[in-house]
Amino acid sequence: MRLTRASQYAVHALAYMASLEGNRPMPSHLVAQAQGIPERFLLKVLLPLVSAGVLRSLKGPNGGYQLARSPREISLLEIVEAIDGPIRAPISFEGNNGLASRLETIFGQANESVRRQFQKVRLSELATK
Repeated sequence: MRLTRASQYAVHALAYMASLEGNRPMPSHLVAQAQGIPERFLLKVLLPLVSAGVLRSLKGPNGGYQLARSPREISLLEIVEAIDGPIRAPISFEGNNGLASRLETIFGQANESVRRQFQKVRLSELATK
């Protein structure tokens, strides 16, 4: 399995935000600068996180983005799926024999294992302090 660049940027940005004191609104350009992420790309990454309820977007001179919940309440699975959609095995095996069915079962089990592992990891564990 490979995370998309968008998911990687989202995890880095949120881990950075979670490491800051006070959960104050953070302008996107400061997050982008701190994490070495192109700001235009970061803005596209932050929008689905707002829609998913992971971030809040606050307008105005003191606005920016802030975590909508405690970092302990946000899972890696939630972040990745907000950006890339549901994690699922995209492999479909063709054939009339039982091999295709067995392979689909194996890939489905692997998929569920990844989802369980990502659900266990909390943003608070990824925050750099």
